[in-house]
Amino acid sequence: MIDRPEFQPVTTICDIEDRMKLERIITDFNPNYIIHLAARTDLNGKKLSDYSSNIEGVRNIVEIASQLSCLKKILITSSMLVCKPGYQPVSNDDYCPHTLYGKSKVLTEQIARSIPLKCQWAFLRPTSIWGPGFKAPYRNFFDMVANRRYFHIGNRACTKTYGYIGNTVYQIERILFHTDTTTNGEVYYLGDPPLNIEKWANHISEQMGVRIHRVPFSLIKIAGWIGDGLKMLGISFPMTSFRLKNMTTNNILDLSKTFQIAPNPPYSELEGIKRTIEWLRTSNKN
Repeated sequence: MIDRPEFQPVTTICDIEDRMKLERIITDFNPNYIIHLAARTDLNGKKLSDYSSNIEGVRNIVEIASQLSCLKKILITSSMLVCKPGYQPVSNDDYCPHTLYGKSKVLTEQIARSIPLKCQWAFLRPTSIWGPGFKAPYRNFFDMVANRRYFHIGNRACTKTYGYIGNTVYQIERILFHTDTTTNGEVYYLGDPPLNIEKWANHISEQMGVRIHRVPFSLIKIAGWIGDGLKMLGISFPMTSFRLKNMTTNNILDLSKTFQIAPNPPYSELEGIKRTIEWLRTSNKN
């Protein structure tokens, strides 16, 4: 939650695909600001319509927002996966998704752009966000390190743009209340400076007091092939060729626009790791 004394928490449950109920709730509240975060975010969908909340749900939100008299700004959350890992877009509407989820988020942006808004607006593209409250797959990474099931993959350590949740909240707040109209319609990636995954894992293991071993890349590649075969049989396996490629592909995103507006993230990598480990210990006890 954004910690501002003038804001008081109010919770109302609503399916964003329920247009009539959603419109009634939003128009009755008549907000000054909207941060749209609701979405289906897993990669398990079998067809594009499985991600209808990212398509029709977004259409509902933006169409309703276009009619609000007091709305100053809306932030619409997309995803870095509108482009596959390693692909560097040359413009805000240059897309190259490699998953159905990514394709649904392309539609999120295209739909939002097609609806005229009277207020300021911008897209948020979260990177890999980790920290207290997170779930799979990023919580799995910490759990695997803690349970000594994580291994360095040969010498294939890659560098990726990740983001600690505390810094992400800070970035969203700064973008939301930034009043420069030249940023209207912009795209902002949310995240921290790029992390070398091997170094990050070592920092996590040091705080947990465990040691990480190294496994030859060839063995992990074979495990990926086995996982591919088991997946075809409907059997879950921790490694597939798709996952291995993601784990060994650099994905460094341009956060310069975000850092111009939010230049002083409140949490260091080490502080984020310590807070996350403490949260894991507490949540595992409950």
